[in-house]
Amino acid sequence: MLNKLLIFFVVLFVILGGLACWYWTRNPYSKDILKIEILGPNEADFSQEVEYTVKYKNNGNIRLEQLRLIFEYPENTLVGENFIRRQEVGPEELGDIYPGEEKTYAFKGRLFGKEGDLKTANAQLEFQPKNLNAKYEATTSFTTRIKPIPVTFDFDLPSKIEANKNFDFSINYYSVLNYSLSDLTVKILYPDQFEFLSSKPSSDNKSEWGIPLLNKAEGGRIDIEGKMSAELGEHKIFNAQLGMWRDDGQFILLKEINKEVEIIQPNLSIAQRINGEMDYTASPGDILHYEIFFRNLGDEPFTDMFLALTLSGEGYDFETIKTFDGQFKPGDKTIVWDWQNVSSLKFLDQGDEGKVEFWINLKDDWNIGSYNKKDALVKDTVLVSKVKQEFETKINSKLSLDTQVIPESSSLYTVNWQVKNSLNNVKDVKVKAVLPSNARVTGSVSPSESSSSFAFDSESREIVWSVGDMQAGDGVMNNPRIISFQVETPARRNSILLDQVRIVGEDEWTGKSIEENLDQIKIP
Repeated sequence: MLNKLLIFFVVLFVILGGLACWYWTRNPYSKDILKIEILGPNEADFSQEVEYTVKYKNNGNIRLEQLRLIFEYPENTLVGENFIRRQEVGPEELGDIYPGEEKTYAFKGRLFGKEGDLKTANAQLEFQPKNLNAKYEATTSFTTRIKPIPVTFDFDLPSKIEANKNFDFSINYYSVLNYSLSDLTVKILYPDQFEFLSSKPSSDNKSEWGIPLLNKAEGGRIDIEGKMSAELGEHKIFNAQLGMWRDDGQFILLKEINKEVEIIQPNLSIAQRINGEMDYTASPGDILHYEIFFRNLGDEPFTDMFLALTLSGEGYDFETIKTFDGQFKPGDKTIVWDWQNVSSLKFLDQGDEGKVEFWINLKDDWNIGSYNKKDALVKDTVLVSKVKQEFETKINSKLSLDTQVIPESSSLYTVNWQVKNSLNNVKDVKVKAVLPSNARVTGSVSPSESSSSFAFDSESREIVWSVGDMQAGDGVMNNPRIISFQVETPARRNSILLDQVRIVGEDEWTGKSIEENLDQIKIP
């Protein structure tokens, strides 16, 4: 029994001793043995270079070895020429730290961020006490606030916007920083149901503008035109951001602004008719009669107004403008009517409607360069009492047919047709003509591959050449579509060889059918 008790106490002593040794090995220090802190500025300017000093002290009585310092910069810190988040300093550089010894290590970087942002740096110091295999770490952090940035960035945007009416707004920026800012970007987040129309300066993606360099006491403006189609009474928020893009595609925000607008009923409506139609599709060579209507939808009369209408588009022949009571300004292609000449502009009572009108021709042909469908239209922008409305008029393509008649004998003639297409892509193009009763087609068609697209109806006596689909510029920018066929007739010179000649097709851009009626083809 005694031996068993002795064995029990020996085993217990060994276990307790082992636990004590393990505990002492793992936890010989309090948390204050290695003191670590970060020293830095409480506030910093945007993009200012700041210095963080990591200070650490050995408060114990044993040398600390294998020190490794891991420093984490605040988000969007530029170190040298790169944005770096983490930097590590190893034992080779830090060395050992003896009891009572204090050391420091400095980190520098430029802070980027939105004014008021809190930028936090973190430090972690790993170490190993001499003669122990256990590793420990001490951590700390430090926060710096980005000071208000002396850069003006604001909206010039009305608080109330009329539904479905064009309106203008702008973003202004101005710097009083003591140093230059480069490669800035202005971003706009539009509310839903906003339609972007144009901007100055222009923007490829309609929502971003670059500012290569912004010096002290310099600024600029971005002007935007758009339209809101939201319901009356809705409130919409426009958001704009000033910042810069990092090489990795991350956007660093410098300033951000928001503006809420209310959608309201317009006080003045503007409408337009061309040649008596509200949605007119024009064709080259048309004479266009414009009627501009404006109606007072508000509760108060309008007085002493003017109406300005600006025309844009290569298709207009500005030499043909006619207006009875307006004044045309060729320099900016604007017609102006004022209250002194138009009574409804002098006084427009509640519910009343006024009208102005003018005439202008479209050119028969014009160079539209790359034959982009956006060129096959003309625009007019109407401004009345700060209400602006833009109208677009699409233009049909122009199909043309060149005819040559070559006598082969006293009764045999070769007809050469060449088809050209100008502005837009046109589907299912056909050339049609009626053959007189005393004439016949011989069946000779060239080129041979075109024979399957040539047809003659003996009953109606109609010839049909199915040209097919034509791209914009076919026959103008490249070779025309051609066909040759023979007609035999006893008729003599100046007699009708082909009657009711016409060319037809469907314009893909306007969605309209095109038909050009041509002159009779006579025997030369």
